[in-house]
Amino acid sequence: MLTLKKESDLLGNSLAPHVDLSFQVIGEVLPADHGYALYAALTHRKEELHSLQGLSIQTIAGIPDKKGKIYLSDRSRLWIRLPYDQIPMIYDLAGKSLTIGAHGIRLGIPQIYSLRPTTQLKSRIVVIKGYQEPTAFIEAVSRQLEILEIKARAVIPFSTQGEIERKTIKIKRFTVVGFTLAIFDLSEEDSIKLQIHGLGGKRRMGCGVFVPVGSNL
Repeated sequence: MLTLKKESDLLGNSLAPHVDLSFQVIGEVLPADHGYALYAALTHRKEELHSLQGLSIQTIAGIPDKKGKIYLSDRSRLWIRLPYDQIPMIYDLAGKSLTIGAHGIRLGIPQIYSLRPTTQLKSRIVVIKGYQEPTAFIEAVSRQLEILEIKARAVIPFSTQGEIERKTIKIKRFTVVGFTLAIFDLSEEDSIKLQIHGLGGKRRMGCGVFVPVGSNL
């Protein structure tokens, strides 16, 4: 059974307008699975991030080597989503160095983007504790959408091989299982709401963060 949180717990205090900050990432290589290490590196620099409500952090995109690493390019970015009034807390990460696993990166000056409504959103990985089978997972997603009062259609996309693909993220010694998720038929209001609140857990580690379908994020 899915443990439903109270709506106030799920929504938290993140009713303020949110924005995306996009930092250029200067470096060479990162672990492909770096969500936990990235969050640890950021909170080492900014301890206040531990308690910041409404924070989402996306993993950094790169070119996979199929051996557990990604190569960074001039298009690699760190995207952080947070309430608009918290921009000053994050902005001064510009120029700072981070150590992620055995690798170092440096952050450039961020650009600020407002969230834009769209009828279709996707998340690279959504994790809901206790739901590792596709049918039960989609049912759990539907219940979370209902709590958020979002009317939409949730789909786990097929891989290029025509199969449903499980995604994983390592957190310390544990491997957490989730799925790529696409959400369709969103109203403008629901689209912004989903981008602010996300779905599932581990949103500070790259999970449950939604971007427009077709985006390279």
